[in-house]
Amino acid sequence: MANACNKSNVPTTTSATTPGSGYQISGQLSNAPAGTKVYLAELGEAQFVSRDTASVDDKGHFTFKGTVPEAGLYQIKLNDQNQALVALDNSTNLELSGDATRLSEGYTVKGSEDSEMLRQLGAVLGKGRASAQALEQRYNAAASSGRADSMQAIEAQYMAAQARNSAAIKKLVRQRPTSVASAFVVNNLINPDEEFAFADSMATLFKKAMPESRYTKALVARLDPMRVTAVGAEAPEINLTAPDGKPVALSSLRGKYVLLDFWASWCGPCRKENPNVVKAYQKFKGKGFEIYSVSLDQNREKWLKAIKDDNLTWTHVSDLKAWDSAAGKAYGITSIPMSLLLDPQGRIIAKNLRGPALEAKLASVLK
Repeated sequence: MANACNKSNVPTTTSATTPGSGYQISGQLSNAPAGTKVYLAELGEAQFVSRDTASVDDKGHFTFKGTVPEAGLYQIKLNDQNQALVALDNSTNLELSGDATRLSEGYTVKGSEDSEMLRQLGAVLGKGRASAQALEQRYNAAASSGRADSMQAIEAQYMAAQARNSAAIKKLVRQRPTSVASAFVVNNLINPDEEFAFADSMATLFKKAMPESRYTKALVARLDPMRVTAVGAEAPEINLTAPDGKPVALSSLRGKYVLLDFWASWCGPCRKENPNVVKAYQKFKGKGFEIYSVSLDQNREKWLKAIKDDNLTWTHVSDLKAWDSAAGKAYGITSIPMSLLLDPQGRIIAKNLRGPALEAKLASVLK
């Protein structure tokens, strides 16, 4: 189910050439009959692209040799359930071994520190998925029996598990700060809304060590538009028209904690989130908290009707230009709902707090 209304904004990347004599992969598989096919595929911008095929001999051996246009990530695959992610450049001499019937569950690699990092990453992600599934089952059971206290406790455990998972991933990345594998991981597994400072610091290292890598370029292209709304940055000024026809500046709310909320009457996920925002506002509005909502509507009547229907009794502004909204462009908005929590000085302290997370954050800052 969709949980955001999006505007297409897909960066493109280019490749560079890595000098060298070429790579070699020597494989050893148990439980793989002679003739078993092994596939080598390159991780492209959106999917794996087949590059080579080998056959297992009667001793379980297979070999891949070739050259690559640049250092990158590749998949060694028997089938959808049995595969391994490795890193290749034109100096890689990789040895991989494992059980063909459960390759994804465990294998060993030698000769490539980047590939070893990816193996460890797979173990971290696998453990995280197992933990998340177990917690989800417990949460559903608690929900079915109406045990709200248990549900909240499980939510807290889930958040703690996510934090541990993120810390483990960042630890692996820090160990390989000039690796294409690390650049890929930061771009795909680190949430820059929550970890912008970390992602940006790693991007700086990647730009210095491997500026032409497609993974570096993809990460930089992703982070640059987000810089203006990074946690710690001062929120750009907005001065748009309210329903009564008068302009209201975002800065007029300085001195209070402000939820800057981008939404629209036509956005289903926005309307679904509105009751949570209303609840938070009713709880904290007399304690130094305000909301400044920017609508990406075009139709004034529908905008005003949604404000009334959803009981949104706070400051609203819009220039009724939808995705061409001046405020939306200033903040690089490509998806809604999008929200930023500002401190009394107008600096961004959190992003996209939904449901109970918004109330929890407000409770912590409005002591």
